[in-house]
Amino acid sequence: MTDNNKSGLCEIKVPDVGNVPSIDVVEVLIKVGDVIEIEQTVATLETDKASMELPSSAAGTVKEVFIKAGDKVSEGALIATVIVADAGQGDADKPAAPALVAAPPVDTAPKAPVVEAPAASAAKAVTAAAEPVAASTGVKAHASPSVRLFARELGVDISKVSAGSGRKGRILKDDVKNFVKKVMAEGAPATVAGIPSIPAVDFSVFGETEVQKLSKIKRLTGQNLTRVWLNLPMVTYHDEADITDMEAFRNALNAEKGKDEVKVTGLMFIIKALVAGMRQFPSFNASLSSDGESLILKKYFNIGIAVDTPNGLVVPVLRDVDTKSISQLAAELAEKSAKARLGKLMPADMQGGCITISSLGGIGGTAFTPIVNAPEVAILGVTRAKMQPVWNGKEFVPRLMLPLDLTYDHRVIDGAEGARFMAAIRQNLSDIRRLLL
Repeated sequence: MTDNNKSGLCEIKVPDVGNVPSIDVVEVLIKVGDVIEIEQTVATLETDKASMELPSSAAGTVKEVFIKAGDKVSEGALIATVIVADAGQGDADKPAAPALVAAPPVDTAPKAPVVEAPAASAAKAVTAAAEPVAASTGVKAHASPSVRLFARELGVDISKVSAGSGRKGRILKDDVKNFVKKVMAEGAPATVAGIPSIPAVDFSVFGETEVQKLSKIKRLTGQNLTRVWLNLPMVTYHDEADITDMEAFRNALNAEKGKDEVKVTGLMFIIKALVAGMRQFPSFNASLSSDGESLILKKYFNIGIAVDTPNGLVVPVLRDVDTKSISQLAAELAEKSAKARLGKLMPADMQGGCITISSLGGIGGTAFTPIVNAPEVAILGVTRAKMQPVWNGKEFVPRLMLPLDLTYDHRVIDGAEGARFMAAIRQNLSDIRRLLL
């Protein structure tokens, strides 16, 4: 985002990144006197959901830089000023969009209750007993918002962390970790709800090893999936759909398309079949309220599609799919998948999903157990279709069968409803004329 004045001075500011109140400055890639080009990355920013590259929207010479690594900024904050090469150039008026490097599934719907990690619950269990050791000083703890959030996630009252090891006594994440370790060593239970912690192992004693840091997306995705696994009683139902006629129609449709037109994949028909099923069974297009007392039914149909990228799995969301044609969905998915692999998805591109499709059809497999992308209540897995002999009452005939795997939140959906929902999807795919009803 830039603002120009009459002297040709351009201001680069933090653009809209999707209602994120606090953004960490990870790296500043420019300095005073640098000559930069349009779209050149000037800084790397990071939220708790994504890492973003902030590009320059003007070419020129950097006059002043207002941020440094470790700072926290928000939307509209001034990053730098640039003396533009041409004060009248139109590109300087274009807002700069941050490029998303990686992000886990994000949603703005109500979140399911979170079961605490063993360390968090253990810390809470003995916090009162540990007060004489690390009692509150009565003075507000000196810590950054990210450290306060980290402490809350572990169930630690940060005011009980007596002293910080950072500059001027600032409390760091290591201080919070050490506090938890100390409290646990003084008598915290070793397990939570019967779940023991996994002991650390020095694998180097068995042979040569190499330590490879996980990408941020994999770390955050892992945390999210762990929360889901601990919170949701999940059931996976497996079935197969006869897509012989659907594939024949799809191939005929693609044969009519020009060389440069986006081809239609089977996933587009699966999306349409899924929406038809969600209309018939509204509980699949819902989220459980945070208190677990109510079901929030959604009147819109946004479908998340899991996309594999070099940095990990991301889930761009196709919005209002019930109002779009097969060809429109194919073009939109191709565009968003390309942006995902290039690390250019915006946070808003991955918000608001109602249900997710995870397709391994291009790789293989016969079945798997996808994990629900909470606060959604179900996810549909798809593996590779194959020709099989199917008995039609008189003889075996070759039919193209598509394996489907439906995982759902058993608190919201019971087994009979899950089976009926899958049957509806199977019927819609076996005879796509049903999608016109």
